[in-house]
Amino acid sequence: MRISSGVVRVATCGALVALAGGLCIGLGFGPQHGRGLVVAPAFAFDGTTSPSTAALSPSDGLRAATRTPEGGEKAKALTALQYAAEQGQPVAQWKLGRMYADGDGVPHDDLRAFNYFSQIANTHPDEAPGTPQARFVASAFVALGHYYSSGIPNSKIMPDAARAHDLFAYAATYFGDADAQYELGRLYLSGTPSNPHQAARWFQLAATKGQCRAEVALGDMLFQGQAVPRQAARGLMWLTLGKDCAGTDESWVKPLYDDAFHHASDDERTMALVYLEDWLKGRRD
Repeated sequence: MRISSGVVRVATCGALVALAGGLCIGLGFGPQHGRGLVVAPAFAFDGTTSPSTAALSPSDGLRAATRTPEGGEKAKALTALQYAAEQGQPVAQWKLGRMYADGDGVPHDDLRAFNYFSQIANTHPDEAPGTPQARFVASAFVALGHYYSSGIPNSKIMPDAARAHDLFAYAATYFGDADAQYELGRLYLSGTPSNPHQAARWFQLAATKGQCRAEVALGDMLFQGQAVPRQAARGLMWLTLGKDCAGTDESWVKPLYDDAFHHASDDERTMALVYLEDWLKGRRD
């Protein structure tokens, strides 16, 4: 679940009842771009940062303007998007890229999606961060990072872990994109050699923006004390937030939460609720 500016995410009553013991509180740049990456240092990690308002996703920006039409209007809408994309409009390029990547109204075609995302990254790497258009550019970098992580079968796009890292790092540092920060954390956690401390720092940056999977990953690391000082109550807070906003296809989240809740002491659950109340108060303020 994404949070737009000024909107407070309400945690599920069931989760808070459990924490409170019965009290429910309502709470590339394209791959060929010649400039080198400048990776800013991550913030020092202490597990105590309070989340800020989550960024809107690119789909939020497009929902009203490109709502899927019915019947014969679909072909007209697709033609209009293609024309806008040919004129260099990054939002149209991003929309078409996502359509081909998801097979949404068009045949699934990862290579065509890759090409649309590459157009955005190649022509708008210096888009000013914080602008509405910058969110689409950052999302294109993230999409390209995913493609280079796994490659595209039957194409010249081969798996390239170093390039995927660079693409995620650019979007994570220059644009401050939460999805890129989460993916960068995953790379540090699964890399050879692994760097869990760096992973935790990037997960924290993403979690403070409301990135649900980062909330879960950070919460699990804090609860387990993995490469960071164990903070069970704060970890349970992040796991609760992540569980609340996880999608139905993210079945890996609930077992992590259930295991932490089962092993948490009553005091840790109580403190997790205190941290959660403070977090929500910070959102309202």
